[in-house]
Amino acid sequence: MNSYLKYLQEIITLGHPLKDKTSIQPLVETFKDKKIVMLGESSHGTQEFYEWRQAITQELIINHGFNFVAVEGDWPPCQKINQFVAGKQGQDAHEVLSGFTRWPTWMWANTEVLGFVEWLKNWNHGEDRAVGMHGLDVYSLYESMDQVITILRKLDPELARMAEKKYSCLESYRHDEKAYARSLLKVPAGCKKEILDVLNATLSARISDVDSDAWFDVRQNVRIVNNAESYYRAMIFGEDNSWNVRDNHMMETLETLLERYGHNAKAVVWAHNTHIGDYRATDMVMNGQVNIGGLAREIYGQENVGLVGFGTYSGTVTASYAWDGPVMTFTIPEALPGSLEETFHSVIANVGMKDFFLIFDPTNHRCALSQVKGHRAIGVVYDPELEHLGNYVPTSLSNRYDAFIYIDRTHAITSLEVPFDIHKYPETYPYGNKI
Repeated sequence: MNSYLKYLQEIITLGHPLKDKTSIQPLVETFKDKKIVMLGESSHGTQEFYEWRQAITQELIINHGFNFVAVEGDWPPCQKINQFVAGKQGQDAHEVLSGFTRWPTWMWANTEVLGFVEWLKNWNHGEDRAVGMHGLDVYSLYESMDQVITILRKLDPELARMAEKKYSCLESYRHDEKAYARSLLKVPAGCKKEILDVLNATLSARISDVDSDAWFDVRQNVRIVNNAESYYRAMIFGEDNSWNVRDNHMMETLETLLERYGHNAKAVVWAHNTHIGDYRATDMVMNGQVNIGGLAREIYGQENVGLVGFGTYSGTVTASYAWDGPVMTFTIPEALPGSLEETFHSVIANVGMKDFFLIFDPTNHRCALSQVKGHRAIGVVYDPELEHLGNYVPTSLSNRYDAFIYIDRTHAITSLEVPFDIHKYPETYPYGNKI
């Protein structure tokens, strides 16, 4: 049997039809006892990816005691969601999601997330300890800086005055991280010392209520200010490690949250495949890049981490043609010949299994599904006509993920059309191909 036929045979043998919520039970059973379950996406603008992540997450919360959801989003607006689902912030989910003013707003301000946070608030009603929802990302330099000062004014006015004085170093670049980053070309020291002074003073502060939510929030925000400065610094100097600064920050935040929720805490993570699929099973490893999927396996052990990737053959997707561009719906072209998605599509022609998922055997490293093939990855900036030039990641599927969900034809997410702040720094400037 040639390699292609072996590949098809494994897909057919391992494939579980994906039809309704009851069909995901084999997948849920596989991951219910994991400490961390990461649910991916091959685009930030696909309705079905959000729907199935939500369905799996609900099962893990309702029946298997998962404590929080951590997403590829900024900490400050996600904390508003966290307060909302705990019954402490407002009455309107749409208003809460309008806090996502950094482009691309549609990643979290969309109808699927709206439905999920409303469900989570209802689930938490009457519970002794709310299931939380938090942001992992590093971009919110100024938003986190403002939160540090605002919260400290209530908790420790003297420390707040110190933080405000130190952070004034950044005020002349207010909400223009690009301008601050450019200034480092002339003055490399920038505001790093001042930022570290606030970080160290806050983390070492002697406080009576160290476990309070407010202190936890302020400490996380001082870490973000420090790591965001490092991220933008790495980007302006064209350093390849800017990706690693970001994913290491996300991993540190996840570790902090797991510690916060207690020794037996369990987490669900929502992020792009490029973050949750083990970097060692892609060409990222040759570029010296890491991600939270691989780091989690290394830190907590592969047996305690479940990585679930997603993919599609064709359909539509929400994205834009340029940074800070308008929200648009694009047609996704049929997957390239020889790619994972094209191979999966051919299975449909053979057995009629439209949408399905695969659960891999972690002990079988030489299966046909470990062969390296191109795996589609769509970013927030997208040009379907140029997809063949850079939207396929060389991937050993069964080593990159513990399971894979394939949906043959997908549809664009519906944005809530929250206006973005044009003064906020584009997420991965100047590299528009980053995800």
